[in-house]
Amino acid sequence: MPANKTADTDKAVAKKAGAKKADAENAVGTKAVGAKNVAKKAVGAKVAAKKPESHTALVRRARRINRELAEIYPYAHPELDFENPFQLVVATVLSAQTTDLRVNQTTPGLFAKYPTPEDLAAADPEQVEEILRPTGFFRAKTKSVIGLSKALVEEFDGEVPGRLEDLVKLPGVGRKTAFVVLGNAFGRPGITVDTHFQRLVRRWKWTDATEPDKIEAAVGALFPKSEWTMLSHHVIFHGRRICHARKPACGACPIAPLCPAYGEGETDPEKAKKLLKYEKGGFPGQRLNPPQSYLDAGGRPAPPLGAG
Repeated sequence: MPANKTADTDKAVAKKAGAKKADAENAVGTKAVGAKNVAKKAVGAKVAAKKPESHTALVRRARRINRELAEIYPYAHPELDFENPFQLVVATVLSAQTTDLRVNQTTPGLFAKYPTPEDLAAADPEQVEEILRPTGFFRAKTKSVIGLSKALVEEFDGEVPGRLEDLVKLPGVGRKTAFVVLGNAFGRPGITVDTHFQRLVRRWKWTDATEPDKIEAAVGALFPKSEWTMLSHHVIFHGRRICHARKPACGACPIAPLCPAYGEGETDPEKAKKLLKYEKGGFPGQRLNPPQSYLDAGGRPAPPLGAG
């Protein structure tokens, strides 16, 4: 082969190799830029996620959560059976350290024997203790309900007062119990900060407070006063049915897109459905005599004490 032709061939091969090298370098460079962009976006997303929520944005998100909970639980209600303010204040005192269900299964026997404050004020403590035994801490609870009944008779003519400052003076009655009574027996707005309420509002980043009175103040500032009572019912209903303490059913939660704590619980939809409680899971509710709206929505009454 002529020398000049060999040189041309070598040049062509070298050029081709150089082109391949350049392409490879360009590809590596492109990948590097792409990786950098992805990393940049990831960092940007993390920064955005950590960006503090403005007060205005918090108010909007909180109110949207409440509106959506109102659609999910249009029948939300106090889950203690009661027919009058006296029955409600006694039932609420008894609900400490136990379930509303157990209280509802116990109060029919209590109110059948002691229907008025006068009757309970004059009751034999040992007999009351025996009735209240299923609720736990029955001695302390007996002392409280007899004590508050005596206070109602001696200071309020046997009537449950409709003012916060009067209610909290009754034995066993704190702000939580007082607001339950005011909101549900007298139609006066109040926020009920129970364990479910505390857990959910902290998960939703409505407040980082841990003391009930501070939680009450912080959450109350996010909503019109007229919404406080129903807000309490919506949040407590959701806490009992879906957003549980140990294993929230995140994958079955209708407000998941608004929840900063999404992912703390089960996210698989099918597995999450198995965690649902009460009417959402097809189980009976807490009340033996629930409102008709609850029954119309598919809820079922709880069984009486000792039934299956």
